[in-house]
Amino acid sequence: MTAANGVWRNWSRLERVKPVRVERPPTIAAVQRAVTAAARAGLRVKAVGAGHSFTGIAVATGVLLELDELSGIVSVDRERMRVTLLAGTRLHEAARLLRPHGLAMENLGDIDVQTIAGAISTGTHGTGSRFGGIATQVVGVTLVTADGELRRIDEDHEPELLPAVALSLGALGVIVEVTLQCVPAFVLTALECPAPLDETLDDLEGIVERSDHFEFYWFTDTTTAVTKTNERRPGGERTRPLSAMRRFVDDSLMANGVYRVTCAASSMVPGIVPSVNRLADRLWTNREYSDLSHRVFATRRTVRFREMEYAVPAERTADVVRAIDELTRSRGWHVSFPIEVRFAAADDLWLSTASGRPSGYVAVHRYHREDHRPYFEAVEDIMREHRGRPHWGKLHTQDAASLADLYPRHADFVALRDRMDPDRLFTNAYLERVLGG
Repeated sequence: MTAANGVWRNWSRLERVKPVRVERPPTIAAVQRAVTAAARAGLRVKAVGAGHSFTGIAVATGVLLELDELSGIVSVDRERMRVTLLAGTRLHEAARLLRPHGLAMENLGDIDVQTIAGAISTGTHGTGSRFGGIATQVVGVTLVTADGELRRIDEDHEPELLPAVALSLGALGVIVEVTLQCVPAFVLTALECPAPLDETLDDLEGIVERSDHFEFYWFTDTTTAVTKTNERRPGGERTRPLSAMRRFVDDSLMANGVYRVTCAASSMVPGIVPSVNRLADRLWTNREYSDLSHRVFATRRTVRFREMEYAVPAERTADVVRAIDELTRSRGWHVSFPIEVRFAAADDLWLSTASGRPSGYVAVHRYHREDHRPYFEAVEDIMREHRGRPHWGKLHTQDAASLADLYPRHADFVALRDRMDPDRLFTNAYLERVLGG
């Protein structure tokens, strides 16, 4: 979000920049003009979405393009269940726009404030061992290239490039349209309940395989996993949504309001964290409900935090969680934010964290007023031992050399970038670190 003084900050407040100029193009043609003008002036250009990445992936020192006005449906192919959206469309808006057409996105993450272009460009994902990240739903992309021209990539136009362009870190051009392969609208049943952590980890692969969508949270200093299991049902099935009061108490009052107070208190008096975590453990109660898919997938987050997330081979997920448990105990660290564990199917996208392997995602967090670095650095060492791949939009310290060892198509992507943006119009410091200069 760009403030009145021209300074852009991301949601986590870790990244800020005052670009040479900010433009808000209302049309695709205006994006083309902005890119051409930036190139002529020798300025780098970056498009930003919701600013929800914790990394500097969207930082623009030259021309910053805010694409909020490029929002909405371009076209709907009912027969093939495909929808083309303008790049600035927020995920929650996409869900609303798809509903009248009887369609839904196949899978979503637990936050839906991102733009569709930002979500696919950073590898945003949900959970479910049979489902890929949001970029795996992409069947077509239109972008503005470094020469200001429009380039369409889909099954009829350079289809061999789609696995690169669908998740491109913003390094190949400014995405202006995204075509998604949708599915018929569906209902999700949700079961949220506590379970012993050890039992969950012992049978983790089986639980994940038996569930459509499974994830769990775990607070250090406790022995309980807070599990969330969602199962898919036909769209016409009757729903049993949470009452407005239950949703307010659980999600707004407890999960955000009270939690913000306890995190703030814990940051000032770290010694109370174990007691707070154990109290949260005891207060957690079962919830069972059903609703339209997008209403179950996403939750509202208002407590500001820092996050690092790594994708590891799915079969190593339990070992990673146990290693983090041992780490925090041995260091005497008490962390007020939980660890989150999710899963995704293998895919063929060049820079996907699940490229070529089923993956387990382990995310660690710290409250924004606490120093996250010692904890994150130690956890990152564990992730490296298990050949973890960092989420592109979340904090990590890896560089082009280490990432090239983790991604078989990393060199191919860099070569494609050399062809599409030889003068590095779309680069910034983060992209230079993860892709090379």
